Amino acid sequence: QVQFVESGGGLVQPGGSLRLSCAASGSIFSIYHMGWYRQPPGKQRELVATITSGGATNYADSVKGRFTISRDNAKKTVYLQMNSLKPEDTAVYYCKIYSDLGMGWGQGTQVTVSS
Repeated sequence: QVQFVESGGGLVQPGGSLRLSCAASGSIFSIYHMGWYRQPPGKQRELVATITSGGATNYADSVKGRFTISRDNAKKTVYLQMNSLKPEDTAVYYCKIYSDLGMGWGQGTQVTVSS
């Protein structure tokens, strides 16, 4: 059984930082694309950032220059460093991982940016 466990969400003031992690566990041999998505209150889920197996990254325009996606293949983990957070970044953040066992989502972690 494969699981994707997220951590690192919480409440932060505008301008603050958070680092999200998503670790894959189970009988995964190879991990391909990894990404982060978010779902703001009352809105649809949207792309935040993705990273390929070769390390190429892609970001939504709204987070460029503020967020950084990275991965540790040995730990089967993807990270999202979020700086200069804004109230509009408030959302449930989900990781999405493609592996040799298929595609899966994390359980979601709440990020709230408020003073």
